[in-house]
Amino acid sequence: MHRIEKAIEMIIESRFLTAFCGAGISVESGIPTFRGEGGLWNKYDPDCLDLDTYLYHPERTWKIIKEIFYDFFGQAKPNPAHYALVELEKIGYLKSVITQNIDNLHQDAGSTNVIEFHGNSHFFVCTSCSTKYKLAELKLTDTPPICPACGKLLKPDFIFFGEAIPALARDRAFKESELTDVMLVIGTTGEVMPASMIPYIARQQGAFIIEINPGYSAYQNGVSNIVIRQSAGEALLKIVKGVKGE
Repeated sequence: MHRIEKAIEMIIESRFLTAFCGAGISVESGIPTFRGEGGLWNKYDPDCLDLDTYLYHPERTWKIIKEIFYDFFGQAKPNPAHYALVELEKIGYLKSVITQNIDNLHQDAGSTNVIEFHGNSHFFVCTSCSTKYKLAELKLTDTPPICPACGKLLKPDFIFFGEAIPALARDRAFKESELTDVMLVIGTTGEVMPASMIPYIARQQGAFIIEINPGYSAYQNGVSNIVIRQSAGEALLKIVKGVKGE
C-alpha cells in the first residue's frame, strides 16, 4: 500500500495535477487495448486505419472500422476509473485529462477538460467539404458513410495512420505537461509517438510521475517515480478515497 499512500500524498500536495491516459483505462469498460496480448492488432490488420487506404479504397476498410469502433466500442460505458478522475476534478485537484483514447468515455463520465490527442470516434468529418457531424446525426451501414451536404466520403474524426495530430490538441497537451507538477499516467505502454512524449516533457519540467499500469511501459525505465501495478479502477478508487480522507 506504500505506493498508493505516496500517490495520495503527492496529489494532496500538488498545485497542478494532470492525467495522461491510454487504452488501459478503458479495458474495464470492455474495450481491449490495441497492442500487446489480446490486443486488437492481433485480430485485425492495422492497415485498416491507414489514411490513404481509407480515402482511396474505403470499401476495403470501412466494414472493419465500423465493427471495431461502432458495433463493438459503441456499447461501452465509463468504468470506475473514469468516474474516479471526475471525482478528482470535482474536489479541485485534477486540472485536465490528456487522453489518447477516442471512445468519449471521459466526457460520458463527466470530465470537463479533456484534451483528445487522437480525436473522437463520436464525430465524423467530410473529406471534401470538411463539414462535421455528430455520430447521432448519421445512420451507419456496411457501406462507407457519405456526407449529406456534398455526397463525398465521410471519415471518422480520429487520427488514422499517416495523419497529423491536430495542432490545437497537440499544443494544449504539451502546454499542460509543462505546467503540471504531478502527473497520473494511466494504462499506456508509451509506444505511440508523439503522444508518448508527454510524460517525458512533464518529468523534464520536474513533475512527479505516478504510473498506474499492471503491465510494462516504456516509462518504467526512469520516467515514472512510482508504478502502481493494479488496474486503473482499483488503484484510482483507493487514491480518491485517500485524497478525500475517507
